[in-house]
Amino acid sequence: MDTKKLRQKILDLAIHGKLVPQDPNDEPASVLLERIRAEKERLISEGKIKRSRKSAKTTDTHHYEQDVLFEVPAGWKLIALEEIFILNPKNEVDDETLAGFIPMALVDDGFCGSHSFEQELWKNIKKGFSHFQNGDIGIAKISPCFENMKSVIFNNLPNGLGAGTTELTILRGILIDVKFYLYLFKTSWYINQGTKYFKGVVGQQRVNKAIFTTLEVPLPPLAEQRRIVAEIERWFTLVDTIERGKENLETSIKQAKSKILDLAIHGKLVPQDPNDEPASELLKRINPKAQITCDNGHYAQLPKGWSICELMDVAKIVTGSTPSKSNLSYYGGNFPLYRPSDLDAGRHTNTASEYLTTKGRDVSRIIPPNSIAVCCIGSIGKVGYIEQEGTTNQQINTAIPSLAIFPDYLYHLCTSTYFQNSLMEKSSAVTISIVNKSKMEHIKIPLPPKEEQARIVVAIDNLFNALDAVKENL
Repeated sequence: MDTKKLRQKILDLAIHGKLVPQDPNDEPASVLLERIRAEKERLISEGKIKRSRKSAKTTDTHHYEQDVLFEVPAGWKLIALEEIFILNPKNEVDDETLAGFIPMALVDDGFCGSHSFEQELWKNIKKGFSHFQNGDIGIAKISPCFENMKSVIFNNLPNGLGAGTTELTILRGILIDVKFYLYLFKTSWYINQGTKYFKGVVGQQRVNKAIFTTLEVPLPPLAEQRRIVAEIERWFTLVDTIERGKENLETSIKQAKSKILDLAIHGKLVPQDPNDEPASELLKRINPKAQITCDNGHYAQLPKGWSICELMDVAKIVTGSTPSKSNLSYYGGNFPLYRPSDLDAGRHTNTASEYLTTKGRDVSRIIPPNSIAVCCIGSIGKVGYIEQEGTTNQQINTAIPSLAIFPDYLYHLCTSTYFQNSLMEKSSAVTISIVNKSKMEHIKIPLPPKEEQARIVVAIDNLFNALDAVKENL
């Protein structure tokens, strides 16, 4: 279950007036709007706010074309935001007053609408920053923060006062339920309205000011705003429960996969078959130089027909390298250069971060398909099954399997806790963890008969597919 989409659907229903029923006894939004306008005039006459230079009737439509939102329910109105909010208000307080300072990093992403703050004297933060107080809404106006729903209602500020990044637009509501509008600002509709006319370079684009001023939004009756907020929060509490259960189940699935691999490499996932050629005989035929252990005190529980050998007995280990970046003729072709981040694809590593030309390929160490790439510098333990011929950078050691071991079995072995722990034990105690080629070659591994390897792979894949199906249906 995609809980983000579920939350967005709930909010979509809310702003369309479909989350709770309308009540004909509610004071209509038209009456609420008259009270809001009267309150705004009072604040203007008392000098607490300034009159807007542009009314909703003089919207600069050639700069911003609003999509048709919807027909509002009976008792609702569509109204420009500047009619019901004060934009970027200023706080006038004593310099020695303690307040909250909120840079963008302290505003949370997503649906929660929460924040933290740093305590500062007002004199230190009153200039060059946005001003706000408890109950104000702050909305990020720069990408990607805007798209990530960095919007918040400020609360619990020292003395109810705060200042912060100028990349937050501040909206102070007038006689409305600000929570209703915070949720509106997190809807996909509002985000889409804001991103239609981004300006600036990619990564530092800003939304059009009109989405904080002349953009028309629904104004339900105040009583209905409050009922909608209560219903949204009831549903969101249920979604929170689903997400916690999803996280717990995902953890359980991950643990189950780890246990399956543990059983597999200890000979407990499928039964042994006395008719299988023992692993020791297989190794003698394919690699007579292999140092084979069939059974001794240390490996007393080794299944019948299995052997212990070193990784290099069943695979050739190749350390990657990066062709010189100064030679532009090496880059821009179609030959994959795999990096640790590419190994996140796991069993289906078939695309690369960079691609080499034929010249770049000629100066690289070639990795054939069906090889197992293991990150051995930095993010030690990332494993990818290479599906397309390529090369790797120097952070990766690749095991090219011999005829003694199926590539799929070797992949599962390398992702097992046993192998991962062996890697960590051999990593150098330096600032950046390293497992060099020689150390990886000498990792001891359990080797089943080849026929049993095939049965193990089938069993693992069947069990993993079943677990993945459960995960996909969450």
